[in-house]
Amino acid sequence: MGRVFEKRKHKMFARYAKMAKAFTRIGREIVIAVKAGGPNPDSNSHLRTVIQNAKSINMPKDRIDGAIKRATEKDSANYEEVLYEGYAPHGVPVIIETATDNPTRTVANVRMYFSRGNGTLGTIGSVSFMFERKALFKISAQGLDKDNIELELIDFGAEELTWDDETNDLIIQVAFTDFGTMQKGLEDKGYEIKESSKVFMPTTTKEITEEQEADVMALIEKMEEDDDILAIYHNIA
Repeated sequence: MGRVFEKRKHKMFARYAKMAKAFTRIGREIVIAVKAGGPNPDSNSHLRTVIQNAKSINMPKDRIDGAIKRATEKDSANYEEVLYEGYAPHGVPVIIETATDNPTRTVANVRMYFSRGNGTLGTIGSVSFMFERKALFKISAQGLDKDNIELELIDFGAEELTWDDETNDLIIQVAFTDFGTMQKGLEDKGYEIKESSKVFMPTTTKEITEEQEADVMALIEKMEEDDDILAIYHNIA
């Protein structure tokens, strides 16, 4: 009985740790959005996007409002988005997306992770040519007509649609430059955007063994513990 309780407790702490990390990430994105376009989501589409994503991970409204309020204060931290590129073990290219108030600290940590994980921190452009910048939107698929919605979304720049039968959602992929067009189009048509993101998608994939993949994922999981790191992209098949 004691072992079962300990196992459940471990899972509970892991879940809360993951949630806390997600809330920290969203909080930083709120600061960046507010400082760039103001605290009103009606006139700040970037902030509106971040709030939608905060709701998708069940971030409480009072925490969202608190983050917006803190971002308007003069002494609030200034975060900037910085990308790092490099190679994980076994030559796997990775892109690391960060939001930091201290780039010196962040780059030192990223370099340390690569070094300890048998990887190499690269220079700007060293691996990004192997990825494409894309944007993704998630809306409810409930009651949608597949043929009609596909024709409608193409006008807003949709490149690919994925119907998730398990969650009953529709995932829409667009070019990075069409993010604003798709967001406005969905909002004007009255579709509720559950979540949206700007991602790096690999143009080719790399085949590695399970043992090699375990080495890569160990490095990525260590990096994901860092509050400055928002997302990590790789091209493992």
